[in-house]
Amino acid sequence: MPIRFGINNEYPHTMNAPQTQQLQELLRRGFQSLAAGNIPAASECCRQALGIKPDLVEGHFLVGLVALQAKDRDNAFKAFASVTKLQPNHGAAWAHLAKLFMNDGQVNRADVALTEAVKHESGNPVVQDLMGAVYTTMGEYGLAGECFEKALQGQPDHPPFMINLANNHIYNGRIEDAEELLQKVIAIQPNVPQAHWSLAGSRRATDDAHIEDMRRLLETERAQPRMQAFYHYAIGKELEDLQRWDEAFEAFEAGARARRQTVEYDEDAEQEMFAYLEDNITEDWVASGTGHDTSAPIFVLGQPRTGTTLIERIIGSHSEVHSAGELQQFSLALRRLSNHKDPRRFSAEFFAASLDLDSAKVGGLYLESCKRMRGDKERFIDKLPQNYLLIPFILKALPNAKIVHLTRDPMDACFASYKQLFADAYLHSYDLEEMARHHCRYRHLMDVWRSRFPGRFFDIAYEDTVLDLEGRARELIDYLGLPWEDACLRFHERSEAVSTASAVQVREPVHTRSLGRWRKYEQQLAPMKKILADHGLIASGQS
Repeated sequence: MPIRFGINNEYPHTMNAPQTQQLQELLRRGFQSLAAGNIPAASECCRQALGIKPDLVEGHFLVGLVALQAKDRDNAFKAFASVTKLQPNHGAAWAHLAKLFMNDGQVNRADVALTEAVKHESGNPVVQDLMGAVYTTMGEYGLAGECFEKALQGQPDHPPFMINLANNHIYNGRIEDAEELLQKVIAIQPNVPQAHWSLAGSRRATDDAHIEDMRRLLETERAQPRMQAFYHYAIGKELEDLQRWDEAFEAFEAGARARRQTVEYDEDAEQEMFAYLEDNITEDWVASGTGHDTSAPIFVLGQPRTGTTLIERIIGSHSEVHSAGELQQFSLALRRLSNHKDPRRFSAEFFAASLDLDSAKVGGLYLESCKRMRGDKERFIDKLPQNYLLIPFILKALPNAKIVHLTRDPMDACFASYKQLFADAYLHSYDLEEMARHHCRYRHLMDVWRSRFPGRFFDIAYEDTVLDLEGRARELIDYLGLPWEDACLRFHERSEAVSTASAVQVREPVHTRSLGRWRKYEQQLAPMKKILADHGLIASGQS
């Protein structure tokens, strides 16, 4: 079902009836062409309509939509900004601007645009869905879910809205509700790769029926690389469920190859960023700040797919701790206070812009901006893996916060990321050698932090935890200064939200199935293994 945008029939009296009729026809054709993916035709309709009436609100709005589809962000910004100048209460244009600003790293401007979108949304399902997407990017999954619910109520059975709500359900532990929505999407429109991928991730495959359906769709549909990636990763995941290892790796490899075509991973820039952190973040720099005196936050961090969610669930099962999820709020606090404008989430320039900030203000803004997610308990968990880059900034801004760092066997850690399709993070994970080199840089940086800030964070190994859950859990809870509670061993019984790719798995009791999983693919992972061995992270003869 196509989304319908209203066409403004109120034109000045200076326009005659034929001109008004011509504008209406041009807009109708323009929206139809856009829905059909015919960007040149839609663009021509925009050009003609604005030639007749340069201040036509829906004409500028259509230009923005066409620019989005053409991946022309500059013109999209300009077009939606023009709409809000001509019609300040245009909720959809504000929502599009909020999403664009957020994706572009301009958080302060995203805040302003989102406030205007909320003020003027008027029940428009498109606006509600866009606001949900922005809230999701900000890590505010509760508000996002409310928006996705309203969007679907306003336009029932619309697959994109259904997928967004289903993914939000998975984050919030409503797995059965998510599966029901995803099955309904596929029944309405079988060739929706995101729905198949989410469905594969929400359950454990017991046969290959869904695999064969996806393979048929891959053969018969001409999907773009990003869409192909969804199918390949979903097929790989289900083949792994069935222990068909060689076929699974072929699928993961095809998915990674397709996804790599769609991302711009700048390894040189990443090397520059890691070098900048090592060269400029010192013990004296951290000691020079006063910071905020709260002891409420508990940061759980490390590489993705290394057990950060397992540890979060153990800690969050304590009666005095609330799990706030994967919060973007600390880096957003740095970005807001420095007014840094760069679409890259982390870069040398971002850290340079953050060096001279008032550490107490950083800590205060962080606490204020995550107030809605913190719950009403004394302590809360912020489980964003990438916060390992920010450890010194956290120590300076929140000196009494606790930091828990997950470690995992490098081969298992790297392969676990390689076989996972991420949203817009971890761009290094779609090539075995890029993945391995990134892991080496990460491990070196953690060694730097450990030597400069001894005793300031707690290392815990995934392998040790799953092999001796109670022993490691007791050490962890003791480090956090909390009294022991047996509930910490029953983490799988919790029903709260899990904003991670592990949202389904962590609702199971602890298991050891993932230990040494990489050995099922040892031959295929040889390039990755060689780099890790050359850097001394594994023994060259490890098997």
